[in-house]
Amino acid sequence: MKTIIEPFRIKSVEPIRMTTREQREAILREAGFNLFLVHSDDVIIDLLTDSGTGAMSSEQWAGIMRGDESYAGSPSFYRFQRRLQEVTGFEHILPTHQGRASERILFELVGGPGKVIPNNAHFDTTRANVEHSGAAAVNLPIPEAADPARPHPFKGNLDVAALERLIAEAGRERIPLVMVTVTNNSGGGQPVSLENLRAVRAVCDRHRLPLFLDACRFAENAWFIKQREPGQSGRPVRDIVREMFGLADGATISAKKDGLVNIGGLLLLRDAELLYRASNLLILTEGFITYGGLAGRDLEAMAQGFEEVLHEDYLAYRLRSVEYVGEGLTRAGIPIVQPPGGHAIYIDAAALCPQIPRAQFPGQAVVCGLYRIGGVRAVEIGSAMFGERPPPGLELVRLAMPRRVYTQSHMDYVVEVCAALAAARDRLRGLRMVHEPPVLRHFTARFEEL
Repeated sequence: MKTIIEPFRIKSVEPIRMTTREQREAILREAGFNLFLVHSDDVIIDLLTDSGTGAMSSEQWAGIMRGDESYAGSPSFYRFQRRLQEVTGFEHILPTHQGRASERILFELVGGPGKVIPNNAHFDTTRANVEHSGAAAVNLPIPEAADPARPHPFKGNLDVAALERLIAEAGRERIPLVMVTVTNNSGGGQPVSLENLRAVRAVCDRHRLPLFLDACRFAENAWFIKQREPGQSGRPVRDIVREMFGLADGATISAKKDGLVNIGGLLLLRDAELLYRASNLLILTEGFITYGGLAGRDLEAMAQGFEEVLHEDYLAYRLRSVEYVGEGLTRAGIPIVQPPGGHAIYIDAAALCPQIPRAQFPGQAVVCGLYRIGGVRAVEIGSAMFGERPPPGLELVRLAMPRRVYTQSHMDYVVEVCAALAAARDRLRGLRMVHEPPVLRHFTARFEEL
């Protein structure tokens, strides 16, 4: 059937406050042209992020009522632990309050001055935590990732030859681990193939290096493997997920993505000595090892979410819905990263607005335009977020789709707003950053229009 139907019924709704263009103009100026600083009540369709913004199921809400709040040894933790062991095959599961906490613990332990962390493309918090430790974050995307219009099926792959060169140049002793982000958020939400993961694993084995996954969107990546990789179409997604994790020595996960929850994270480890050190740091900064800064009810919701995300009818709906938006934008003549990603559509802002130089943040100009025209909140992934190092040198605007929140008519509205923006692209103005925070500047930076 051509119509995409949601594989769920809506049980509870919340109102959307409609704003006028004049109101949004004033709101935008008050926020310093930074959509992170806009109240969510003033947003009509919120595509800022898919992190923690999804709707939970009735079974997850039932789990919240069942949650046990014992400080240590809660049965909610053991239910959560068993579910994650079953899904990932990892024995050692440390809960954290969100993904960046897992990153902070990991890179505080393995990073440091002089160290080098390769990745297909670090996302913002990953890079920030690597660099906060004193280490260098190095992106090694395949060449196809630099061409938004090129429809490579696994554009998220890590360049294996470039990894070999980096190891030879930097020296194995300076590289504590190799990381692969699945799906590759900074590069357009693009998936990584099993073939590529196996090749990276082989390089790591030759050089005796651990392989870690940034696995926030592991289930979406596995669905792409099932759909696109030769020889994988007949396999259950669960089996593909187990093989992905089976290739890794550890993983960081924000459960706010494919965990289908509003808060929570994970650190998965195999090395006993690293587990011991991470557990002590977790106790120092997050909480005891059986709650990790979360309530028992959060652990229950995570346990159920990691089950539901592997339901293949959900994954088919999820990725087809994102593709539907991408098709609408393409018909409207809006350049996007091709093929459409797993959790978001990425507008190629540099191609859409060639009149705005990179130093004037064309992606941020598009973000402001979308809000002005239709109250749609998106996020820039380019020079504003990463400075001079946007991976892989792209100026993108991400429309991230919250899970199980918006309907097809909402997405049709988003396409209409984007089309209206494209028609008025010549009137978009560049920006100047007037306040630059020292880290993760895009969250709280302020701009002026030129």
